[in-house]
Amino acid sequence: MLLFVGLGNPGAKYAGNRHNIGFMAVDALARAYNFGPWRKKFQSEVAEGQIDGARVLLMKPQTYMNESGRAVGEAAHFYKLSGPDIVVFYDEIDLAPGRFRMKTGGGAAGHNGIRSMIASPVGERFRRARLGVGHPGDAGLVHHYVLSDFHKADADWLDKLIDACVRAAPMLARGEDEKYQGEVMRLAPAPKADPRKATGGGEA
Repeated sequence: MLLFVGLGNPGAKYAGNRHNIGFMAVDALARAYNFGPWRKKFQSEVAEGQIDGARVLLMKPQTYMNESGRAVGEAAHFYKLSGPDIVVFYDEIDLAPGRFRMKTGGGAAGHNGIRSMIASPVGERFRRARLGVGHPGDAGLVHHYVLSDFHKADADWLDKLIDACVRAAPMLARGEDEKYQGEVMRLAPAPKADPRKATGGGEA
């Protein structure tokens, strides 16, 4: 069993937020690989299915971002999973919009969902699918930025990035994280400039 977790906040008002790109990714995986219906378990919405022959549980914690570790810890305990069995998709402000990087272990870098995961019994050695959303340029603006919706100018790279994460997922299921990263970036090259600045766009 593999556990693919998308981080985000529950509820319609958060659905389009940058902070919810993890939810967007696992929703897309569920659709593309014909997972079973979403159901409530482990303080989350979960769906079961297979990717490249591997049994996968998709998870969207419903605890709000700051308590994501409680939900993931419950599932990990139930299925006796350790860090290498868990992949977490989440927004990364330290990567430019549309960029993508895989990483295993390390600190939280200010991300409250990741901080909660590290503080849980899961620890810090889980696999991280870091989806670049860019930085607002001022640390004081980060909270508002990640809890704001993606701008219309982001739609092109966002859709391509999510689609690439889905199409390359068999590599992720096989544990080929480096190949997965390379394939995602091949399928969805990041924009050469921040699309919001290129179009003069602001917040959505």
